[in-house]
Amino acid sequence: MNVEYRIESDTLGEVKVPKSALWGPQTERSRHNFPTGPLMSVEVIRALITIKKAAAKVNQQQGELTAAKSELIEQAADELLQKDDDALMADFPLHVYQTGSGTQTNMNVNEVLSHLAQQLDAEVEIRPNDEVNHSQSSNDTFPTAMNMAAYQVVQKLEPELEKLIAALDQVAAANWDVVKIGRTHLQDATPITFGQEVSGWSSTLKHDLALIKSVSQSLLELPIGGTAVGTGLNTTATFDQEMVATLGTVNQVQYQVGNKFYGMAAHTALTATHGVIRTLASDLLKISNDIRFLASGPRSGYGEINIPANEPGSSIMPGKVNPTQAEAMTMAATKIMGNDTTIEMANSQGNFEMNVYKPVIIATFIESVELLTGLLPNYTEKMVAGITVNQKRMQQLVDESLMTVTALSPHIGYHEAATIAQKAMQKHLNLKDAALQSGLVSEADFAKWVNPLKLTNNDRK
Repeated sequence: MNVEYRIESDTLGEVKVPKSALWGPQTERSRHNFPTGPLMSVEVIRALITIKKAAAKVNQQQGELTAAKSELIEQAADELLQKDDDALMADFPLHVYQTGSGTQTNMNVNEVLSHLAQQLDAEVEIRPNDEVNHSQSSNDTFPTAMNMAAYQVVQKLEPELEKLIAALDQVAAANWDVVKIGRTHLQDATPITFGQEVSGWSSTLKHDLALIKSVSQSLLELPIGGTAVGTGLNTTATFDQEMVATLGTVNQVQYQVGNKFYGMAAHTALTATHGVIRTLASDLLKISNDIRFLASGPRSGYGEINIPANEPGSSIMPGKVNPTQAEAMTMAATKIMGNDTTIEMANSQGNFEMNVYKPVIIATFIESVELLTGLLPNYTEKMVAGITVNQKRMQQLVDESLMTVTALSPHIGYHEAATIAQKAMQKHLNLKDAALQSGLVSEADFAKWVNPLKLTNNDRK
């Protein structure tokens, strides 16, 4: 392709930049120096643009920028923020794997805003470093954008998780009295109702949601105003407070002024929040496995529940249906667990005043949260909400189980009850027949003591 270029220069010399590009020489250098991997996420770009807009406003209020320059930067930022994601990202071509401070992406934003401002009014000089980046450093803007972007994506996850919890609660309520066999150690245990079992899944996710809501609040501490090493060099004494207040007003979020040395050298809040996301993923993996095993069959598995058939399950076996929603979620869970290791390792590399793994931390965090946010709607609607029970199969397995012998233990003793269960196993008897043959239990006693529904204590919430 024949691309027309313009010549721009930075502190290292001249650079050929595509003539139509809004970015400048530092972006162009990075584009060629780091050409692989995923692009920087749109959430981070939007957060950085918002930071630049807020900084222009605060700098003008504090007499650091003229009104004309401030208004041009704000106008350029608004023009960018109004674009849809695809149109916006055309001007932000840099990859995650670049400098560990995110400097190139910070400069990409500075350069685009500078060029756009000059297009709006060529008479007012707006330079990337001196005006757009005034009172800032990549070292404080990028981690501020990380926290803002992370909090934003978590807010999108929470309602999807709430919908799944609501669907599980409906399944639990509809099946509160449906008795099935419980299982521990993958072995038969005492009876439980399917509603009770599902209520455990729901409660697990409710605890996860509560933790996410609590721990993610730590993301609201912003290190903006720390500039190079956290000291606030080249800013006014109140720049950080004004920035946090302005950003909070723009995003309708209660941000807080954080310790700058902490916020630039460590990403504890992101790491801790992702740790809860990892926990949620591990719980979803467990629940998904329970669902797909309980639905296994239809003839040669557990076969206790049915899940919706969403697509043909085999290219060779006609009529086969697979638990695809569960499988997608379990694969995502393993990815998120790996992502958590990446974030933990990256967070540990905060050497002295600067963690230099910032881009990979936020990119990995966003990938995990967006994976769950994207999968949960269909997981909820196309699997969980469509669960039905095979009550006949559940009853059959309860009747064949020997662990209801536990109900005899208070009446005839543990040893005698165990002897009855072992005899039933060895002689291939059902529990009732073995109990009656022991002479320790009458038919009336068995009927009174071994009532599977009563054994579940399902009247206790």
